[in-house]
Amino acid sequence: MLPDLPLSAWVCGIIGAIFVGLGKGGIPGMGNITVAMYALVLPDPKLSVGVLLPILSAADITAVRIYKKHGDWKHLKRLLPWALIGLLIGYFSFQSLSSSQVRLLIGTILLGFVGLHFGNLLWEKYRPQNQPGNTLAQMWFVAPFLGVMGGFATMIANAAGPIAGFYFLAMKLPKYAFIGTIAWFFLLINFVKVPFMVDLGIINWRWLPFSILMMPFAIGATMIAPKVVKHINQQWFERFVWFFIVLAGIKLLMP
Repeated sequence: MLPDLPLSAWVCGIIGAIFVGLGKGGIPGMGNITVAMYALVLPDPKLSVGVLLPILSAADITAVRIYKKHGDWKHLKRLLPWALIGLLIGYFSFQSLSSSQVRLLIGTILLGFVGLHFGNLLWEKYRPQNQPGNTLAQMWFVAPFLGVMGGFATMIANAAGPIAGFYFLAMKLPKYAFIGTIAWFFLLINFVKVPFMVDLGIINWRWLPFSILMMPFAIGATMIAPKVVKHINQQWFERFVWFFIVLAGIKLLMP
């Protein structure tokens, strides 16, 4: 039986699913919009996390089929164990944290790391020639910290996209390696999340039909996205990623 929702919610659900697919297919920032849309149009923001997960997983599978040869397992192995720890923290914290607390925490971390990254770029550009450089990618705490926060954010709000994007961009991955590595990362982490979300009751039989109906839109958009990605310049690709990371951080800090 389908949930009783106004027409506007169904329309937003379809548009959001298309955005998910475009984001999973490699167009930066699109998936971040869907997280906000589903939280707004569904009755409970926490419920929207579980409704969105099957749609994300369908798009993840499609994205991996397209970009599977481009995944960089060296970076995945660094990040995944820490993300699983963060996921467990998110699971045990889900009932006690309010949505506003989670938004504030993730937004602050995102903008803090954006500032750190661009400060590091300025250091590399203007540092004295006799002093060795130390890039963000070489800092020992980056993978553990971002991995834990990414796992936590994806468990609480399906909001790890900007965090994972920040990490893989900081690793200076080329465009297709960036997309392929992110595709593998979220395929694995989202499948691990399923039993935890079922246990929390935010994936349930009442809302699963809604998710299933949205899946074809996400899958179709994921398949179309690579036709756009191949025309995106690497430099502009990185600018789009950073723009949406900053935008997501600011949006999460807004009341």
